[in-house]
Amino acid sequence: MRILLVEDDRKTADFIVRGLREAGYAVDHAEDGEEGLLLASMNPYDAAVVDIMLPKLDGLTLIERMRAKRVNTPVLILSAKRTVEDRVKGLQMGGDDYLVKPFSFSELLARVQALIRRAHASPAPTTLGAGDLTLDLLKHEVTRGGKRIDLQPREFSLLEYLLHNKERIVSKTMILEHVWDYAFDPQTNVVDVLVCRLRNKIDRDFPHKLIHTIRSVGYVIKEPPQDT
Repeated sequence: MRILLVEDDRKTADFIVRGLREAGYAVDHAEDGEEGLLLASMNPYDAAVVDIMLPKLDGLTLIERMRAKRVNTPVLILSAKRTVEDRVKGLQMGGDDYLVKPFSFSELLARVQALIRRAHASPAPTTLGAGDLTLDLLKHEVTRGGKRIDLQPREFSLLEYLLHNKERIVSKTMILEHVWDYAFDPQTNVVDVLVCRLRNKIDRDFPHKLIHTIRSVGYVIKEPPQDT
């Protein structure tokens, strides 16, 4: 999943970007409101984290213009302003949640995750699966055949993305956009390496393989054939 961060303070931005990436998210960072509006208008994001005090275009105006353009990305507002009136104004301008600085990263992450869950038109599933493989989004656990499989954050994100698109082919570019950041060279082999690592963990010890390579196209998770 991809997050847009609009924050001009370099120290705060580095802290948030590092934490979100360690949690398995791809992050695009804009340092001013105009760049943030451009990115939000051009790209689909699962959530945005927006500071209020920004150069060129303040955060509230940015959110207002996003909504005017019918960009419905859920937005978490960051602000040093802590009065009730400030929070109400932020929500009235189109924000979905409001977090006061200074903040703990664990709270920011929990709020971002809650925004993403609420953004689904229908209740978001808490588990995904294929065959005897189950991915628990709340516990952040993966099991297959009742056996727990330990995944690194990026491996977990890739599996989640593949399961969300089960029986649909996803290209390497799609994986780069949703699991990594645009800064990666599309010609890099990081996708192949990550898929190989994931295969070794969820397919190697099982007779039915779930991850399939579609040559020159991408990858797909398929349900195993039903036993007759």
